[in-house]
Amino acid sequence: MSTTPPTVSFSAPTTPPTGEPLRLALIGAGTFARDAYLPSLTPHRDQIQVAAVYSRTLARAAALAEQIDYPVDCTGDLDALLARPDIEAVAVLLPIAAMPQTVVAALAAGKHVLSEKPIAPDLATGRSLLAHYTRTQQTHHPALVWMVGENWRYEEAFLRAADLVHRGVIGDPLTCTWAIYTPITEQNKYYHSAWRRDSSFPGGFALDTGVHHMAVLRLIFGERAQGSALAPHGRPDLPPLDTPAATPPLRHGTLGTYIASYAAGAPWPPQLHIVGTRGSLRVQRKAIELTLDGSTEQIACSGFDGVEKELLAFARAIRRGEAHYNPPQQALQDLAVMEAILAAAAQGQPIAPARVI
Repeated sequence: MSTTPPTVSFSAPTTPPTGEPLRLALIGAGTFARDAYLPSLTPHRDQIQVAAVYSRTLARAAALAEQIDYPVDCTGDLDALLARPDIEAVAVLLPIAAMPQTVVAALAAGKHVLSEKPIAPDLATGRSLLAHYTRTQQTHHPALVWMVGENWRYEEAFLRAADLVHRGVIGDPLTCTWAIYTPITEQNKYYHSAWRRDSSFPGGFALDTGVHHMAVLRLIFGERAQGSALAPHGRPDLPPLDTPAATPPLRHGTLGTYIASYAAGAPWPPQLHIVGTRGSLRVQRKAIELTLDGSTEQIACSGFDGVEKELLAFARAIRRGEAHYNPPQQALQDLAVMEAILAAAAQGQPIAPARVI
């Protein structure tokens, strides 16, 4: 399935003075907006201010706005929201199948965009969106920022693990093993997001969460030509598959194994194990265990703060022109790798990810 962005007209952006907080509209008022965005934005109202909340259901927008400790507009009219000159940027927090046309409309309105991952429901749509963004920059708004919300790229533990590998602290990385068990049952708040379990989003939970994992593996290792995969399907309520098992395409000659199960749980933490010629790493979101020459060092890291960090990076990219970790090209390559893994599982043969960067 692919979605071709519609033909649009362009509006000139309004840029407030750089000393003012970034005025941000939240497009979508669901679980992630409530549980991830609001707690991340609350400590930084001096840098980012929520100006409005949009939802097709006005009551949901109002319920979210009530949790913000200053007045916030609520609306069910997206066109009117995007036409407002006082709104500089938008965060798009919609079901992935509905997101591409909203990203196009927001860019056309001259709004900076932070859209949630994955960048699109499939690679073809993602390519079309990226081409549209490039044209928009070239012909209308050269300074327009589009960031894709891959918050795992901002987690300290993964960034530090990448630095240790890149600097050769553990020598040449030989093997990488990551087993992740996240049972998606009716008790999981995201289970009730119907779009993650219907055909509007082809990869289901395996793709929606898998792009996080591919972002981390690419951050640490880069990627090579191709990988192979299997994907047993034990839960009919988690289509199209619930347990991808893959040899992801890692660079440096590293042999990798990746298993993610959404059908079953396990008592073990989802540690990423990396073994090199001089030492090894065990990595999870709040800690790294570094072993060199028989001696082990525990490295504490901040964790589960990637959304907060990426929001601040988004504001700095707009206000100061600073580079950030999540340009759409990176998000598209994350999607390409995960899509290749799912295709390899479906076809029973190795498939090379498409190269987009």
